[in-house]
Amino acid sequence: MNLGSAVASRIDAATVALIDLGGAGPRTFSYADIQQRSDACARGLLRRGLRRGDRVAILSANRAEYLIAFLGTMRAGLVSVPVNYRLPAETVNFIVEDADARLVLCDAPRAPLLRPEVPRIVIDDAFAALLDAGDLTSVEAEHGEPALFLYTSGSTGRPKGVVLSHQSHLWVLAMRATPAPPPGQRVLVAAPLYHMNALSVCQVTLNNGGTIVLLPSFNAAGYIEAASRYQVQSLTGVPTMIAMMLREHAAMAAADLANVQSVRIGSAPLSEQLIAQMRQALPQARILHGYGTTEAGPVAFAAHEQTPLSVGSAHPAVDLRLVRGGVEVADEGVLEMRCLAVMNGYHKLPDVTRKAITPEGYYITGDVFRRDADGLFFFVGRADDMFVCGGENIYPGEVEKLLERHPAVHQACVVPVPDELKAHKPVAFVVRRVGARVNEAEIRQFALAHAPAYQHPRRVWFVDELPLAGTHKIDRRRLMQQAMTEAG
Repeated sequence: MNLGSAVASRIDAATVALIDLGGAGPRTFSYADIQQRSDACARGLLRRGLRRGDRVAILSANRAEYLIAFLGTMRAGLVSVPVNYRLPAETVNFIVEDADARLVLCDAPRAPLLRPEVPRIVIDDAFAALLDAGDLTSVEAEHGEPALFLYTSGSTGRPKGVVLSHQSHLWVLAMRATPAPPPGQRVLVAAPLYHMNALSVCQVTLNNGGTIVLLPSFNAAGYIEAASRYQVQSLTGVPTMIAMMLREHAAMAAADLANVQSVRIGSAPLSEQLIAQMRQALPQARILHGYGTTEAGPVAFAAHEQTPLSVGSAHPAVDLRLVRGGVEVADEGVLEMRCLAVMNGYHKLPDVTRKAITPEGYYITGDVFRRDADGLFFFVGRADDMFVCGGENIYPGEVEKLLERHPAVHQACVVPVPDELKAHKPVAFVVRRVGARVNEAEIRQFALAHAPAYQHPRRVWFVDELPLAGTHKIDRRRLMQQAMTEAG
């Protein structure tokens, strides 16, 4: 009944749980190490006078101490608050204050983000001294008791604290449990642990008895080298990470990725071109296209591979519906989902919570999906990203998928710029495939030939890479600002 204790116990305690690739060299931790250190962390926090329900923020790059602190806080009955360290210092301190964090566990490079008066333990210097070795009985969480706060990215305003209970994510682990998996199956994690994607993968891996190969942050060449050196069976991340990896032709050619059995991608839509590139580079691997939200968990659709652009059909333990204009529809609308992983609510924001969760308990995702006659769901775009051009609704993701079908295009991002006649018009930023040559006129002509005229980008700018936000998704806000400047 405690999320922090959801670590496989029916396997050999000497099985490797974590290979930490941060720091001067690799560090290896067995399941016994993780259990003992998580208990010691819990005891150490309680020894400092923290009490059940107190919040403890974690501000750090990926490292073993991060996961140990995450598990230890929850075992002690405290609430873990992972913080996005790529946010400005003002926003980082807002999160710490909004969460009423009694303590921040941070690494040395991130410590200067905090105001001087914020209580902290700098992991590099004092984490070992925090640990208090000994037996611990994890707190048995009450129904609905918070286990962690995850703050949204704040792309449309200040971040909101998503309150998640022990039960909600123990249910997620039950849905992702693998019957009798071979112990030590290696999963490569490079996405930041303050994001649901990476955090959930780590929890599932530890619950299933696997081995996490943990990078401090994402770097395409380093990601490939780690996958090869440690012969990982599973790659995880967001589409942009995989796209950047596949552009590293020399590193990919030198790597031994024959052991990779699956590539699990979530947090953003896939394109046909990226799927084709993955199948060429990793022909033996299953491509798993996932979907989830911070507010309602990573379990929404049943596993599906036959139609890769689809996220699958409704998971049998999840209620899904599409809503358009306030009415449930069968074909296309905003996805609403109801399951045991739905958040308690947004911290200190009851009015916002009421707008996000319906009286029947459905979380309104804000994501527009299409459902076909076979019951398969396809991501169309964020309702917030949709813009109007001459009376026509444009979802950037649909145009991006089209542009990425061009043989010379590796990635594309479409954003709106204001227009006096049409309200907005689409423009595009394009990353060419390595060695490919294509100009703006050819891209625009390709779009006109394969889609409605109103969707074609009025301007196209070529860039070496697309900027990433802290969650490794494409930073649309930054590109919109750049487009405004470029368009004059």
